[in-house]
Amino acid sequence: MHSAFLECFAGIAGDMFVAAALDAGVPFAVMEQAVGALQLGVTLRCETVDRSGISATRFLVMVAGQPAEAAEHGHEHAHGHEHAHEHSHEHAHEHPHSHPSAHSHKHEHPHEHGRSLAQIRKLIAAAPIDPTIQRRATHIFELLGAAEAKIHNVPVDSIHFHEVGSVDAIVDIVAASAAIEFLERNGPLQWYVSAINVGAGMVECAHGTFPVPAPATAELLRGLPTYSAHLQKELATPTGAAILQSLSPQTATPSPAVVRSIGYGAGSRNPRGFPNVLRLSLGETVQQTASDGEEVMVLETALDDLNPQITAHAAQTLLAHGALDVMLTPVQMKKGRPGTLLTLLARPEDAARMESLIFRETSTLGLRIHREMRRTLDRQHATVATAYGPIRIKLGLLRGQVLNAAPEFEDCRAAADAQNRPVKEVYQAAIAAWNEMQANAGDVQ
Repeated sequence: MHSAFLECFAGIAGDMFVAAALDAGVPFAVMEQAVGALQLGVTLRCETVDRSGISATRFLVMVAGQPAEAAEHGHEHAHGHEHAHEHSHEHAHEHPHSHPSAHSHKHEHPHEHGRSLAQIRKLIAAAPIDPTIQRRATHIFELLGAAEAKIHNVPVDSIHFHEVGSVDAIVDIVAASAAIEFLERNGPLQWYVSAINVGAGMVECAHGTFPVPAPATAELLRGLPTYSAHLQKELATPTGAAILQSLSPQTATPSPAVVRSIGYGAGSRNPRGFPNVLRLSLGETVQQTASDGEEVMVLETALDDLNPQITAHAAQTLLAHGALDVMLTPVQMKKGRPGTLLTLLARPEDAARMESLIFRETSTLGLRIHREMRRTLDRQHATVATAYGPIRIKLGLLRGQVLNAAPEFEDCRAAADAQNRPVKEVYQAAIAAWNEMQANAGDVQ
């Protein structure tokens, strides 16, 4: 399956997403055609910039020869053109490339109170754009509208977009939609996203000054992993968050994957020592077989103050709730105290749940967590007939060849109890029956 991985260590914004897609190989003409159909009277421009030593692409929406947010508002603002809060001097080697969009002779100016969701729907629907692009762009605006409506406790149709209803934000969303549809034309595309750095500090919005992330951004990022680091600036914007939510991304690194293309989309800021870019990696997720292995999470903790009966109960509880394996190993801890090392294997998607269960069921104050690759044989069951009744044989296969065969112990114990015979006798009978079955199969062949 094709895969796309967004690494949001510097946040995410609409223009950064578009720029990353351009840098990863999406043709500029794809976005130019979609945006030109809106007849907003804009010129699109992309330029190569330096962000802390990383060569990246920057995407700009130009009106009357200047960035759209300056042309419309005449001052710095929070969300109009994503991350356009500061205007830092670019390095001498940056090379701008201007591309005029179709219909650039027309100029549309939004009402000072912003466009309504209905107006934006009508604008997008009236444009001669691929219907899949129209649907995605409209969906992104509906996500924004739903977030704003929830925050203000008003019907979604009464929402008037301020910053995200401006020309540059509309262009960012339509251009992003065109890029996504271009990438998904060659088959299903699974999107992945890293934890998102939202930044820190305060941000000026149309309704006042709010802490980062802004209310709409916080609402749109619900369900996605976030953190705050490095800069006292807004790094994730409502437009970027809405684009991200529209992708329904998985919140894990595709592993393993073959990366074919990498794009870096730049924000307008260029802080010293911090690469203000969004990285987009495109490739294919490698399909694994059982013999190839699978990634698992290993959770470990050492216990020296817990009743052994409770430790045993905790192990059984973890297995009952989906742990792949739980091991209890005797260890000697500080001050010569005997203890037990609890080691748990879990699927990556179950790790957080297992972590909570360990904290709930044991006395530990901390866990060691790391990823490992495990390889397993394919598993099947065969049933043999014995004097004590049918017994299942657990088989381990590699590429169809049986390498291990062992009677299911619980079957042997149940049969031994029913016949009042030793378990080892039933176990040996099951092994003998399996060997005879294999020998007869060989004779037939």
